[in-house]
Amino acid sequence: MKQAILITAYKNYSHLENIIKFFDADFQIYIHMDKKSYVSERDLIQFKSYYQVKIFTQKYKVNWGGLNHLKSIIHLLELASRDEKNQYFHLISGHDYPIKSLNQFKNFFLDNKELSYLEYFEVPFDGWGNNGGLGRLEYFNLFDVFNYKDSREVRWINKALAYQKKIGFKRSFPNWFPQVYGGSTWWSLSKKAVEFVKDFQTKHPGYLKRFRHTLCSEEFYFQTILMNLPIKEKIINDNLRYIDWAPRNGNNPAVLDLTDLENLKYSNAFFARKFDFPVSGELLEHLKN
Repeated sequence: MKQAILITAYKNYSHLENIIKFFDADFQIYIHMDKKSYVSERDLIQFKSYYQVKIFTQKYKVNWGGLNHLKSIIHLLELASRDEKNQYFHLISGHDYPIKSLNQFKNFFLDNKELSYLEYFEVPFDGWGNNGGLGRLEYFNLFDVFNYKDSREVRWINKALAYQKKIGFKRSFPNWFPQVYGGSTWWSLSKKAVEFVKDFQTKHPGYLKRFRHTLCSEEFYFQTILMNLPIKEKIINDNLRYIDWAPRNGNNPAVLDLTDLENLKYSNAFFARKFDFPVSGELLEHLKN
């Protein structure tokens, strides 16, 4: 069974190679690199030289929180699903790394190829703030217009949001729009689940458009489709990712380090994140061994 690995990335080229080298010929890898990221001709040739890599593209400029990250995911999924050999699909970032052996990886998803692994919950959700997460959809969140990572621009995002709240403005939903679900960006989906997503997109071309100016739309898009369709009976509410949401090593979620090794060993997850360097260097070497 061929499995597709979809990767969205913007840096850490050497770690991206670590991810690629983990997988063998039973996997096909599709990479979207942020269009803002500089990729030298030498690096591009290197990535494309790996037999596992089927696509390396830089179609979209991606701002944190903006719609183009979702568009890059949809783009990779569309490309990977065209190949009939791909029977399973995993979405990860360039900050992830597998934490099970290759044989465990193959056997688990072969045995469970009819199931999908996706974190989901109904929105509004108490843990998401801003009206339980609905505020992300109800207001114009201008993360595609302004760069949230630029302190000079983030104030305009905040001002626009504050003004909408001040005047009592909220965006409406089309009558056909389904019950909203949210969850983690990262998932592992069966071929059948991917077919349901593609069919829904075809029948509802306005669905993606409604996510314009939504904060982190990729945390709603797939959950809302799949949990409103019969395929939901085949979805396990666990994305099989190890993520530590306690701030550590200058980041939230935490950048993992060697102190996480024991937790990773006994986790049921198949991927962990975030790996960043040099902080995660020793941990990565132990995992490789």
